[in-house]
Amino acid sequence: MSEAPGLFTALGVLIRRDLLLALRRRAQILNPLVFFVIVVTLFPLGLGPEPNLLQKLAPGVLWVAALLSAMLSLEAMFHSDFEDGSLEQLLLAPQPVFITVIAKVLTHWLLSGLPLLLLAPLLALWLHLSPDAIVVLLASLALGTPVLSLIGAIGVALTVGLRRGGVLLSLLVLPLYIPVLIMGAGAVDAAASGLAAGAHLSILGALLLLSLSLAPWAAGAALRISVE
Repeated sequence: MSEAPGLFTALGVLIRRDLLLALRRRAQILNPLVFFVIVVTLFPLGLGPEPNLLQKLAPGVLWVAALLSAMLSLEAMFHSDFEDGSLEQLLLAPQPVFITVIAKVLTHWLLSGLPLLLLAPLLALWLHLSPDAIVVLLASLALGTPVLSLIGAIGVALTVGLRRGGVLLSLLVLPLYIPVLIMGAGAVDAAASGLAAGAHLSILGALLLLSLSLAPWAAGAALRISVE
């Protein structure tokens, strides 16, 4: 019974450490969010202010922008720790490797996924989404963005020791992101059309549970291979 509190304590310490380090590199936090805002706001300027057209395209635009924004910040998940040697020390620490991975994933989501949730309603209004569709958008992002972070952790762990591994990282994670993109955008599109979005959200929830079950251990094993 004493092992569980120790793991939670280690998890909290690691998250706090990563958040403090991230605050010293604010550009890495702001760049993906600025990218998300720019991509979404440019669509009405390029397509015209037709509300029906924007409402039809809004689910795909918002979800593609969110996916690309999350990808922009993926590489920093383990890269800085690998460069300064602290990643090896974390792997040698007494806590299991999956605790380190979960801490990194949670930090990544807090810095990338959570701000997207806060910005999404404003940008959805810009694209003339209905209030019901905005609620479903928030639910789909709340379920889907952690999946993006969890899957991305595996790709980053596999490429962390490679120079210019960003292209390879994209090739690894993009095919795995496609189901999340389809279900997330499909849920918002269904709500915007007045249909039930429960099936899409249920699949997103199942993907989240599956990712939570497998991704931390897979990323931990990949980290050991990359560091060795």
